[in-house]
Amino acid sequence: MTSTVQGDQDEIEASRAPLLDHLVELRNRLWVACVAVVVAFLICFPFSKQIFLFLVEPFKAALIVAGHDPADGVQMVFTHAFGQFFVNMKVALFAAIILSFPVVAYQLYAFVAPGLYKREKAAVAPFLLAAPVMFLVGCAFVFYVALPFALRFALTQEVADAGGVQITYLPKVDEYLNLVTTLALAFGFVGQIPVVLALLARVGMVGASMLRKGRRYAIVGIAAFSALVTPPDVISMATMALPVYLLYEISIWVVVVIEKARIRAEAREAAAASV
Repeated sequence: MTSTVQGDQDEIEASRAPLLDHLVELRNRLWVACVAVVVAFLICFPFSKQIFLFLVEPFKAALIVAGHDPADGVQMVFTHAFGQFFVNMKVALFAAIILSFPVVAYQLYAFVAPGLYKREKAAVAPFLLAAPVMFLVGCAFVFYVALPFALRFALTQEVADAGGVQITYLPKVDEYLNLVTTLALAFGFVGQIPVVLALLARVGMVGASMLRKGRRYAIVGIAAFSALVTPPDVISMATMALPVYLLYEISIWVVVVIEKARIRAEAREAAAASV
């Protein structure tokens, strides 16, 4: 056991570098991440129209559920000359962030890896693969669950022929895109909660008891975050806050499993050392 600790310390000492070297490496990692986003943007921009049409699918489905004739299609407007052009740019940037996320996540890992013990590096590897998967799961939840629910709620506020007054939900293109991308990115990054907490538990920085004690603070933080990134209504806030809180509870369960596995591994190591 002592030799293992000494080996870990030697490994850390061998990877030490002056502060300036760390700043240079951080700059290089950020450049690589930015270049990945730019390259992904250039790839996605020619397909921005197709991507936007894909993003409109939840609205189309919500219209059908609300009783609109599918033959009428989806009606949106833009109110200034370059509105659709800027929407296309936003669409390409949104797709670029998703496409380049694995590269950005790896650059973050590569920057912190020299400060990790060998066993900690081995612990990080599975979570490095899980991060993009959970990001996509979060985006998919928005696309197939949260967004259609919010849009159906908006469509229920329409008024048809009430005393000669007809009120129809006719969103602006940029407002709809902002709603979709904000929710998708928010859920994508929130989907990292189980990954991050499980990783911290794997290296012994957090425990299940700590997360249980911090539950009340997590609830307050989740409510504040949901109010910040969703439209100003209770339905949208609840649509985001409840799944995020569920992720927090799932994270506690995952941490419990990791703690039990670590205890068993330490017991096996102790038994092997005593032989």
